[in-house]
Amino acid sequence: MNGDRVRALLATGQPLLMPGVFDALSARLAASAGFEVAFVSGYASAATLLGLPDFGYLTQTEIADVARRVCHAIPDTAVIVDGDTGYGNALNTIRTVELYEAAGAAGIFLEDQVWPKKCGHMPGKRVVPREEWLAKLRAAVDRRDRLFVVARTDARATTGLEEACERARMAAGLGVDAIFVEAPESIDELEAVAKAVPDVVRVANMVEAGRTPLLTPTELHDLGYDLIVSPLTALFAAAKAMRSALTVLRRDGTLRDQPDGLLTFDEFNAIVDLEAHYESQAAYAD
Repeated sequence: MNGDRVRALLATGQPLLMPGVFDALSARLAASAGFEVAFVSGYASAATLLGLPDFGYLTQTEIADVARRVCHAIPDTAVIVDGDTGYGNALNTIRTVELYEAAGAAGIFLEDQVWPKKCGHMPGKRVVPREEWLAKLRAAVDRRDRLFVVARTDARATTGLEEACERARMAAGLGVDAIFVEAPESIDELEAVAKAVPDVVRVANMVEAGRTPLLTPTELHDLGYDLIVSPLTALFAAAKAMRSALTVLRRDGTLRDQPDGLLTFDEFNAIVDLEAHYESQAAYAD
């Protein structure tokens, strides 16, 4: 699956919502829920691989490995992958693009934070000079095959909305597929970004309890945003459910009396397509 699939979906004029995933299981659940595009979240990957915050701890190859497993698990779903800052300069960005395409990714997010970066909704971010970020974007656009390139700027939190919009305009001029001004703090700011950067796909990041108002895809479409990412919904839901189940298990020693919070054995086996593996085993049996 490549970026042309994302471009075709956006060409319909309907908002495109993609959930954050972080491993093969979350990817299969997203696909089974009917999502046509999924997003490999750096925040969620850092949490699940390392048990650490989104503080730039993950390496380029670690995220590429997550992307490879996710893309393999859901080959009929387009997967856009968090590329952080490209993991270095323009040459490092080219390698990141190559690794992601080899993994099967359809797209990449590339941001302008100083490395090591932080989650876009955390304080303490810094951004690199415009020219440094634009050089990475130009390298990505020049050296991609059909990867969908999203230019993300975090300048809203560091130097203000006007600078963020100017960076987004300059990125759009390089031929990226979409622009993403991270963490507008009001509907007025969302409107200002859409007005300042016309005639390009705009990304909205919907983080529960984050800095940007939580809006529906229809509401965001009406504001001029058609590529919408909900990167942490599955992670937060899974973490809450696991914490609850483990608390009960530690307290009571069993969930025998509280089965409603769990999938059944058969329900889970259906998610991982166990029956198909039995069929494959039978086909090669003596």
